[in-house]
Amino acid sequence: MASRSRRFRERGGAEIWPGFVDALTTLLLAISFLLSVFMMAQFFLGQALSGRDEALARLNRQIADLTDLLALERQANAELRLSVSSLSTAVEGANAERDQLRAQLSESQAQAQALEGQAGQLGTELDRERALTADAQAQVDLLNRQLMELREQLKEIAALLDKSEADDRESQAVIADLGRRLNLALASKVEELARYRSEFFGRLREVLGERDDIRIVGDRFVFQSEVLFASGSADLGLGGQEALARFAVTLKEIAAQIPADLPWILRVDGHTDANPIVSPLYPSNWELSTARAVAVAKFLITQDIPPSRLAAAGFGEFQPIDNGTGPDALARNRRIELKLTER
Repeated sequence: MASRSRRFRERGGAEIWPGFVDALTTLLLAISFLLSVFMMAQFFLGQALSGRDEALARLNRQIADLTDLLALERQANAELRLSVSSLSTAVEGANAERDQLRAQLSESQAQAQALEGQAGQLGTELDRERALTADAQAQVDLLNRQLMELREQLKEIAALLDKSEADDRESQAVIADLGRRLNLALASKVEELARYRSEFFGRLREVLGERDDIRIVGDRFVFQSEVLFASGSADLGLGGQEALARFAVTLKEIAAQIPADLPWILRVDGHTDANPIVSPLYPSNWELSTARAVAVAKFLITQDIPPSRLAAAGFGEFQPIDNGTGPDALARNRRIELKLTER
């Protein structure tokens, strides 16, 4: 090298040789910087893959939980809906992570191509100058090895992405199957409750007979308030207690036939007419209608109807069945409605 340098200076190139060395040094530093960037990219890519594996593990655990919940669907339909929703959210998160991995894969491929181009350019310049040193050759060899390792890693990432997509398709199939089975189960419950409701209404028609003060409106029995309560009062009269006692007997007979896992309740709705009431005990029709509904529910409890099967609500004058203003219309609006429905 020294003799070559002397020959070069003898030819008059003393001022050119140092510039070539600086250029070569700068080029080697650039290559070292690019290798550092690749090592950083490899590290962050490994972190992303680790997070994706954890998300897939969480997804698998959630799928196992959903399978267990499906076996208990007759006891916990509401919890099954929540689990299906949670699984859908987890799958969406996995899809987002998969898309992020794809973006990182594309970025790594672009960086690999850029490095390959730079390596080729370096080789061309070194060949053209015919001054490739042993250290520079070692750097190029190291760069080539790292490029090969990076290609292998890219292949592994592509394989993991393919596996993630396959798992995603399987999860979607599981969710679709669970949703279908849940809908079938709910439809079966609704149909079963409708059958018992029909039998319940039929039995009550036989017990109560044709009476003007007790009517059937749609899917509910309507007791006129005058049958059960005195005007402005929420205390059940004797006649009302007798009517509700007959009602409770029929309800208990039907309830004994309804499966225990069918979530039915008897809704007791209190309604008043539009005439306002102002008293220390009942400041408005809201309080009066609610107190009457609660009174009916409490009486049914004394007739051995489980409290868990009862729900009481007051609607005041805001749900009329007759929009007229005459005495007959007002009387029809003062009522207690009983409906057998799903909880």
